[in-house]
Amino acid sequence: MKHYISTHIDLGQPRGGPPPERQINLSNIRAGALARRAVQGQTDTKDTPDEPWAFQAREFLRKKVIGKEVCFTVENKTPQGREYGMVYLGKDTSGENIAESLVTEGLATVRREGIRGNNPEQARLCDLEDQAKAAKKGLWTEGGGAHTVRELKYTIENPRNFVDSLHQKPVNAIIEHVRDGCIVRALLLPDYYLVTVMLSGIKCPTFKRDADGSETPEPFSAEAKFFTESRLLQRDVQIILESCPNQVILGTILHPNGNITELLLKEGFARCVDWSMAVYTQGAEKLRAAERSAKEHKVRIWKDYVAPTANLDQKDRQFVAKVMQVVNADAIVVKLNSGEHKTIHLSSIRPPRLEGEVQDKDKRFRPLYDIPYMFEAREFLRKKLIGKKVNVTVDYIRAATSAMETGGVPAFPERTCATVTIGGINIAEALVSKGLATVIRYRQDDDQRSSHYDELLAAEARAIKNGKGLHSKKEVPIHRVADISGETQKAKQFLPFLQRAGRSEAVVEYVFSGSRLKLYMPKETCLITFLLAGIECPRGSRNMPSGMQVAEPYSEEATIFTKELVLQREVEVEVESMDKAGNFIGWLHIEGVNLSVALVDNALSKVHFTAERSSYYKTLLSAEETARQRKEKVSLVEIQHPDVDVFLNTSLKFTDLAGKCDGLHGDVHFFVILICAGTKLESLMESMRGEIAAQPLVEGSFTPRRGDFCIAKFGDGEWYRARIEKVESPAKVHVYYIDYGNREILSSTRLAALSPAFSTRTLPPQATEYTFAFIQVPQDEDARTDAVDSVVRDIQNTQCLLNVEYSGIVCPHVTLQFADSKDDVGLGLVKEGLVMVDVRKEKHLQKMVTEYLNGQESAKSARLNIWRYGDFRDDDADEFGFRR
Repeated sequence: MKHYISTHIDLGQPRGGPPPERQINLSNIRAGALARRAVQGQTDTKDTPDEPWAFQAREFLRKKVIGKEVCFTVENKTPQGREYGMVYLGKDTSGENIAESLVTEGLATVRREGIRGNNPEQARLCDLEDQAKAAKKGLWTEGGGAHTVRELKYTIENPRNFVDSLHQKPVNAIIEHVRDGCIVRALLLPDYYLVTVMLSGIKCPTFKRDADGSETPEPFSAEAKFFTESRLLQRDVQIILESCPNQVILGTILHPNGNITELLLKEGFARCVDWSMAVYTQGAEKLRAAERSAKEHKVRIWKDYVAPTANLDQKDRQFVAKVMQVVNADAIVVKLNSGEHKTIHLSSIRPPRLEGEVQDKDKRFRPLYDIPYMFEAREFLRKKLIGKKVNVTVDYIRAATSAMETGGVPAFPERTCATVTIGGINIAEALVSKGLATVIRYRQDDDQRSSHYDELLAAEARAIKNGKGLHSKKEVPIHRVADISGETQKAKQFLPFLQRAGRSEAVVEYVFSGSRLKLYMPKETCLITFLLAGIECPRGSRNMPSGMQVAEPYSEEATIFTKELVLQREVEVEVESMDKAGNFIGWLHIEGVNLSVALVDNALSKVHFTAERSSYYKTLLSAEETARQRKEKVSLVEIQHPDVDVFLNTSLKFTDLAGKCDGLHGDVHFFVILICAGTKLESLMESMRGEIAAQPLVEGSFTPRRGDFCIAKFGDGEWYRARIEKVESPAKVHVYYIDYGNREILSSTRLAALSPAFSTRTLPPQATEYTFAFIQVPQDEDARTDAVDSVVRDIQNTQCLLNVEYSGIVCPHVTLQFADSKDDVGLGLVKEGLVMVDVRKEKHLQKMVTEYLNGQESAKSARLNIWRYGDFRDDDADEFGFRR
């Protein structure tokens, strides 16, 4: 039995949906009519109150039959389809007759008009009515029953005050109507308030009302409604009224058999909603767990659900890792057990953001210091996490976005978002609770969120209430940090203070290479570039105006070593001096370890002669000797190889490769491949092309992105390793061939992904860029062309000996000798009058400079090439671009 009055009966158990229903009107009796509200919008109608004893009759019948199994017989059916009959408790007509029970209790009257004398059931009803009258039961009591009429309250003047006045205490109620799975009409007892209540924290499929007044059910809306009706309709329940936003009363319905909110979620009839979850008083985690269970079993509305981490292995979903770096205030870089570094974004939180535009557009914008509370957030994470092991639970993978998709917002790569805990503390929750981050709000159907999203919302609510951090009304903290990196004059002013201070505290903000770091000095509130004293560390690859400078051997290993040891850690530094560029030089200590000594001890640096003046010289020598005995890495490798055999490779396009003339500085640049590495490159290329032949590449399947390594199809039809330097469009992609040094603009259809088996980890880029020492190329276009053509003619595909003479801004300056004759290539260009001499002042170079100047004088005397009209430099001022 589902509903009274008239009596609604569910026929059978639900199979694939709600069961059919029939309405049976009890024959031969009449009960009082219940109160009815006036039709909204019709002024000629008014509220109709209860008839005496009507509500008591309804309650008597409700408690007797609701939820019970009954049997019924149909005696009569009107032309309008209304059915009249008898209803019995139980499975057959031998059970209690409901109509007789009502008459016996004086809660209904017998229709005596038209009684047939031969109908025993009607006669019995009359006898029972006479007995009730004699006993003065119900309707037959003295006084007329005015006291049984309820004073129903259909509206509440101030719903919010009404809800607050109950203080979230359970209120007895009867569910009078179920609109859909999560919205009911309830009669609050004992004051007879008739209110509409929406279940807090969830939303069920609904019946959408169309323009013509008809209703269109969403999938599973009818089933959800029946699920709630069959358990709550006309049942005695308790309701906790929890909140009233926008005149909508939110509450939780408690039934002796359980919480309907949790049941709806567990059976897949509802989903959690964030906006009302915050007021749910019975534990939001229970609702999330119930929804999670429904998703895992893919029931009903979740039948097509795919978990955000469904494609991840268990070891990739949950793991322990060591924190290496804090990126801004919502991401960290961790080191996995495999040694791989991975960036993890904290799920569902947003770091502090700058409201409005930058005030001073001429000033360089530094997010860490210029965005309010960004520095505090970063410092909180740094002090808590750096160097510590954390538990990472991946919640979702946020797909990469392009600038076009996000409407002008910068593009973001794919992001792994996770919940990170340390010692049982959720780092994101701690950050939000201190007001150092905010919680992201999602669309209701967006399932990519933190597994502890409700705790984050609760933490944010506490932070707002207590006025913490971003939610504080106090003045925003300002960090005036002077960046004196490269500022020679400012650095000179700071130098005496740092020298006198002895050991100063600092935080390593960035690691450029194994021996070059950026430090934040908290006491001095400044940023400095710091070079490690006493060592010579391999140089890493750098972007230069002429292109990428190739990294020296073991430079990457040295950088990784320094990063893992000191990045974002608190250290002590001793400043000894500074260089011409305003970089400070000195010693760095972390937990008693001298970083310079550590690099040498791990065979990642050599001892520099400048260390002789230092008190750490003996320690450095001892560390270097220990490394030599272990025969490791850089200790036995000279970084600037004197007389190294090289092969000037021009097998692709020599004008790009070796004939590049830098017009700004008047230098000729070329790329070389070490002969010792040439065989390795040939072997790698052969293997790579064999794999491509066995598994042909799919054109257009590769999406180029700046900085990515790939393979590119050159004009000869072969594939070569390359790096993408710029993407103008799919048809115009700028690539740099990392093993040969030339550049080209290609269509993306001529690019493909580089297999890990042939990556730069397997074999580093082989093209090394150099420029000639001691020479200058004239700016006259014809003279420059003559010089480049001569270089191409003399050394193309020729084996030479190379010696690094001095360093340059872009690349090392070298001299070349032909392997057979030992003649100097650069000196030959000078003697032929094709180039001028670039005079150097270093003492150890004066012998060679003199030799080159003598060669230039002989060319001038013979009036060769650029000197055919005499010394043109005498008549030209410096502003025309010539200098001696």
